[in-house]
Amino acid sequence: MATKHEQILEYIDGLPIGEKISVRQIAKAMSVSEGTAYRAIKEAENKGYVSTIERVGTIRIERKKKENIEKLTFAEVVNIVDGQVLGGRTGLHKTLNKFVIGAMKLEAMMRYTEAGNLLIVGNRTQAHELALKAGAAVLVTGGFDTEEQVKRLADELELPVISSSYDTFTVATMINRAIYDQLIKKEIILVEDILTPLSETYYLKSTDKVSRWHELNQQTTHSRYPVVDHNMRIQGMVTSKDVLGQDMDITIDKIMTRQPMTVNGKTSIASTAHMMVWEGIEVLPVADDSNHLDGLISRQDVLKALQMNQRQPQVGVTLDDIVTNQIGILQGKDKGEDAFTCEVTPQMTNHLGTISYGVFTTIVSDAANRVLRSYKKGDLVVENMTIYFIKPVQMESTLEIYPRVLEVGRKFGKVDVEVFNEGVLVGKAMMMCQLIDR
Repeated sequence: MATKHEQILEYIDGLPIGEKISVRQIAKAMSVSEGTAYRAIKEAENKGYVSTIERVGTIRIERKKKENIEKLTFAEVVNIVDGQVLGGRTGLHKTLNKFVIGAMKLEAMMRYTEAGNLLIVGNRTQAHELALKAGAAVLVTGGFDTEEQVKRLADELELPVISSSYDTFTVATMINRAIYDQLIKKEIILVEDILTPLSETYYLKSTDKVSRWHELNQQTTHSRYPVVDHNMRIQGMVTSKDVLGQDMDITIDKIMTRQPMTVNGKTSIASTAHMMVWEGIEVLPVADDSNHLDGLISRQDVLKALQMNQRQPQVGVTLDDIVTNQIGILQGKDKGEDAFTCEVTPQMTNHLGTISYGVFTTIVSDAANRVLRSYKKGDLVVENMTIYFIKPVQMESTLEIYPRVLEVGRKFGKVDVEVFNEGVLVGKAMMMCQLIDR
């Protein structure tokens, strides 16, 4: 039976898109305390099906699919630009397709303004009205208000009119940055994207007997199963090693491994891979925040996802991408091993104008990864890294990076990296990596 917290979440999830909700309303509807209702609303916000806006309240919004994550809702725009909703509150859940900056004559502006757009403009009331009639929302910059007839029209058409104290350029930059951040999130594969869902997962109850494990083993040929109680909460894991030589009538809870490692649907695949390699785990149960079983993820699933991600065209550029794009092969070197160069750009420095520690770490780890991959095809998980910063490196310097493989085995590699600037040693690093075969 579902807990009260889960029942509230289900209730919120079943509310119509665009409906306003409050702690008091949920507490009354579900006959719970306001504290319980508040916690459930906060979790619903984390799960992405409600949004809380200052001076407006909490509204039910549509949960975004992975492929549409780069599109913002008008509710998110309000929070990004510290905005105030002047009208059309019921349309805050709608998604914005693109934004248009109204820095042109009225007729020209309307040629670019379509349904689903957001027109960013100053105190031009006629533009506000025409944009709403074209099916677009309006963001009024400079902290200006709009006329009452525009607010009434916005309420009628369920299209938000938002006011922000920032200027047009700043607002456009903030929204663009938010969309860019969403694009980067879209590229990151999470456990929930590749897990075997609960409907396809084989599991055992803690009250089942060992004979049930043998039945499932013959049916599926799998040897590892999560163990749950009557509320579907994860209690343990049971493997072929646990059942070996055990009596068929012994209950699973007597032989299972209790408190197994689990991952959440929002855990990244990179973190999951590290956990599996470090602990030598083949299968991990996926749990929600209440430790209910959501599905399973295997090492094979993780490896396939990592390899697929490496073949994807990258859209949103991260800081790591900016750094690694500066790394090139060192030409005319007299050493036999691989060597690389990297120019230190202003973005790669700290407030003193010297290379930041984080950037230096990225450079040496990328160089070590490249040289290890020439020895052994596969994926790497960094186990530990020791870095020595010897001399500061100023911007616009060109670094020479010499990674040297000290040892490489079937499952691990050890690399020493030396970094020079104009022939002077400026830093050293030692890396140990776990190697995962493809």
